[in-house]
Amino acid sequence: MPKLLDRYIFIEWLKVFVISVGVTLGILVLHDMYNNLGDLLTWGADSREILLYYGYLAPTLIPAVLPISLLLSLIYVLGSFHRNNEITAMRSAGMNVFRITRSLWFAGAVLAGLLLWLNASLIPVCKENSRTIYDNARFEQEMKNMDVSDVGKIQNMCFNNRRDGRLWFTNSFSRALNRANGVRVSVLDDRGREVSRVTAREGVYDDVDKCWFFSDGQETVYNPENHRAERSVGFDKKYYRDFTELPEIMILSMRRPKDLSLSETRRIIDALGDRSAFEVQPYLVRWYSIWASAFACIIVVAIAIPFSVAGVRTNPMVGVSKTVGLFFLYFVVDSILAAVGGRGFIPPFWAAAIPIIAMLAFALSLYRKAI
Repeated sequence: MPKLLDRYIFIEWLKVFVISVGVTLGILVLHDMYNNLGDLLTWGADSREILLYYGYLAPTLIPAVLPISLLLSLIYVLGSFHRNNEITAMRSAGMNVFRITRSLWFAGAVLAGLLLWLNASLIPVCKENSRTIYDNARFEQEMKNMDVSDVGKIQNMCFNNRRDGRLWFTNSFSRALNRANGVRVSVLDDRGREVSRVTAREGVYDDVDKCWFFSDGQETVYNPENHRAERSVGFDKKYYRDFTELPEIMILSMRRPKDLSLSETRRIIDALGDRSAFEVQPYLVRWYSIWASAFACIIVVAIAIPFSVAGVRTNPMVGVSKTVGLFFLYFVVDSILAAVGGRGFIPPFWAAAIPIIAMLAFALSLYRKAI
């Protein structure tokens, strides 16, 4: 009998959950189609490229889809049990709340584990591949209508390489040629003082030698104590073997942290080096937040069950509205702390962990009362 009851509750939830996932995922894919499908068609992407793009895009939406779908399915199923007086009958039979809902707790734990695995393995690959397909379609169209040096051009690119003590500024960067125009690189000592500066009309990353060379430039050496120029030498072309910054890392640093995958975030953190540096904090918050996001599934279960069970004694819509309100409050608090942690006011780990810990503690306190 106990196993039969668990199976019944689980199957009833699973049916609604699968439908919720399909609907929510479909809405998000349609939203992306509204924004990007027209561009892909305009750029001449064929049906295979479009299908590949959305095939890679769909898994990247799962971290947003699973908690929302879990919330909707729990509210619907537990509300249905309430309307049919099934929860009342179960509790009258001597079952406590955990006994009734243990299969739902199991489902939340499984989904949390699934999200951890997806964030670590599948989603980074899909996120990067979908972006590559989109960018390649745009680049192919640009190559037909403009000079190759303007294909994939990024304006005003900058990169602070704290690990090696170099601060980069470029007027523009061509992704097609790995070539920067209007380059200035400041070399800093361990106290952040400028000791030399390279300015050049053009800089190119050499894929063979894995370093940068500059054309029509000038190198100026400064006294770090007073920042006075001590020596300045011009050059037509010069290789800087120590300048090994990868263009792709510099490009990633121009994107918003929340748009980066787990692997891209890790590469940025490693490239920037000093984890205490101001520039690294948003990426560290993003890194920890990706891992912490999986526990949202546990939070959803912990919040939905107490309010749904309480709905047996009160208006069920009160419990539903409180559940939805607390769920979105969690995301508001998470966004605020991510912004605060990204500015270095609190450690990045705690910026990602505090919303999870606080909401889970609150939900479990409600759960204890419901039991």
